[in-house]
Amino acid sequence: MDDDTLLNITSVSRAHQGQYACRAHLLPRGVSSGFSSTTELTVYEKIPEAALTKSPEYELMYVGETVNFTCKVSTSSGWTYVWYKDGTILSQTSQSISIYLSPSKEGEYYCLGTRSKTTATKSSEKIQQNAAEIPVPTLKLLSKWMDVFPTESVTLRCGMQSGSRWTYTWYKGTQRVQADSTVSFDSDRATLFIKSASAANEGAYKCEGHLQDRAVRSKFSSDLNLQVYDTGPRVLLLQKPTHSLMHTGDSVSFSCHVNVSSGWQYLWFKDSEILTSEGNNHTTIGSVVTTSSGSYQCQVKRGTNDAYYSAQSQWMKLDVKERPQAAITLLTGWSEVFSTDSLVLDCTVDDSNEWNYTWFKEEHPINSPPSEKHIVTPQNDPDQREYKCQGERNGRPSYSKQSTTFKTKNLLLKRRLLLSISGVIFFGIIAVFLGCIACRVLRKPDEADELPEDPNLFPLMPQLKDLTDTSCPLAEFITEAALNAPAREVEENGIICSETTQLPIVSPEDRDLMNDGNDQTENNGGLTSFQQ
Repeated sequence: MDDDTLLNITSVSRAHQGQYACRAHLLPRGVSSGFSSTTELTVYEKIPEAALTKSPEYELMYVGETVNFTCKVSTSSGWTYVWYKDGTILSQTSQSISIYLSPSKEGEYYCLGTRSKTTATKSSEKIQQNAAEIPVPTLKLLSKWMDVFPTESVTLRCGMQSGSRWTYTWYKGTQRVQADSTVSFDSDRATLFIKSASAANEGAYKCEGHLQDRAVRSKFSSDLNLQVYDTGPRVLLLQKPTHSLMHTGDSVSFSCHVNVSSGWQYLWFKDSEILTSEGNNHTTIGSVVTTSSGSYQCQVKRGTNDAYYSAQSQWMKLDVKERPQAAITLLTGWSEVFSTDSLVLDCTVDDSNEWNYTWFKEEHPINSPPSEKHIVTPQNDPDQREYKCQGERNGRPSYSKQSTTFKTKNLLLKRRLLLSISGVIFFGIIAVFLGCIACRVLRKPDEADELPEDPNLFPLMPQLKDLTDTSCPLAEFITEAALNAPAREVEENGIICSETTQLPIVSPEDRDLMNDGNDQTENNGGLTSFQQ
C-alpha cells in the first residue's frame, strides 16, 4: 500500500476477497475521518466464458431473413464485447448484433467480453450460420390431363423439396385463386381441387410458398396451363371392311377414334350390352359367326374414382349370314362300274351365284384349271385319296365353305367288290348251265324207264265200231289223270275254269259247230282215230 488515494492490487487472489472500506487522516493535525461504506470484492477462481445465443433459433435460415446474436458474460459487469466471423473481428461492440442474411454472411460466429485492457473472457462457442436460397415451389398435376372436358375434375399440388412448414398461395394468371363451390384446398393449401371444370377454370396456374411464422416468401412456381374444352369429345366408330353384310368365317375390325386429348380407355358395346371395358381403340373378330350379328358402338372414359365418360359413338350394324356350302356329288353311275375305272366328281354350291371351283386333295390345292368337275383316274391318283372342293368368285361372298371329304378309295373298293360278286354270280350261272348240258348228254337211259308200247292205246276206227261196252283206254287214262288234276283257278272276272270247262258260245255259227261235234262224239264214243 501507499499513501495514495487508490488501492491497487496488481495480482488478485482468493486472499483479496472481502469487504473493503477506507477513511481519511489529516496528518498534521492528527484528525481521522470515519470509515466509508464498504465495498465487496469478489475474487473468482477462473476467468468467465462468454455465452452466445441466436434468435431465431432455426437451423435452416434463408437469404433475406434477419438473425440476432447475443453475447453475455454471466459474472460481473462492465463488459464490452468483441465479435468474430470466421476468425475475423467485426466492427460491432454491443452485446447483441443483427445480421441480414445473404450468401456473404454465411460463416461461424462467436464472441468474447473484455473489461479494461487486461481482462477478457474466454471465447464463446461457435455457431455456424447458413444463408440458404429460398426454394422455388414445384407445381405438379396430380390428375393426368391438363386438357379437360366440362365436369371433369382436376388436382394440382404445390410443394417444396425441403421443410414441412410451408403454406401456399395460388394464382391463375395474376389473380389470386379463392375457394368456392368448385375450387377447394387442403389444410396447408398445398393441393388445389377443381371438382367440376368449366370454361371459367381455364388459365395458367402458379403458386408461391410462405414459411409459417417467418417472413419468408418464395418465388413463383412455373406455370401450368389448364385447358377446358367447350364440349365433350366426339367419338367415331369405323369398320373395316365396310360391308354391312358378312358371311361366317369373314374377319371384321372396328376402330374407335377420339378427336381430342389422350389417355382414353375404350368400352365396346353390342346391342347396348357392354362387351369389354379394358380394350384398346380397336377390336377384331377374326372369324364371324351368325351370333356376331348386331349393332356395335364404342365409348371412351378416363380416370378411376371420378371417371369421365364420353357420349357413345354412332351405331355400326353388322349382319352375318351362313357362308354357302360346297358339296361333292359322284357323276359316275353304278351301271358304269364294269365299263370304266375313273370317277367323275362334281362340285356345287348351294347359292344362285356363278362360281369357280378349286379342288383339294389331302387338303392341298390341285393345280388344274378351275372347273366344277374333277376326274379321278388310277393315273392321277393311284392311292385313291380324299377330296374336297370350294367355290370362289369375284363378288361377295368371295368363297364358299369347303365340302365334306369325299373318299374315292372306299367307293372304288365297293365297286371292285360289286364287280367281284357279279363275276362270281355270272360264272356260277354259266357253270350250272354247262353242267346241266353235260349231264343231259352224258347220262345213260335206265332200262326200267323203257316201257313196252301198248298197241291198244290208239285203236283204229273199225275197232272202235266193234266195241260196245269196252271203255276207251285213253278215256281211262284221262279219267285217272283228271282225278289228279290241279284245282280250278279263279280268273279275274270270277269264272272258275279248268280243262273240262266249256268255252262260252257267243254266235250261232259256234253253236252249230258245237252241235256237230257232239253228234260225232256220240257216234264215236267221244274219240276220233287218227289212224287211217
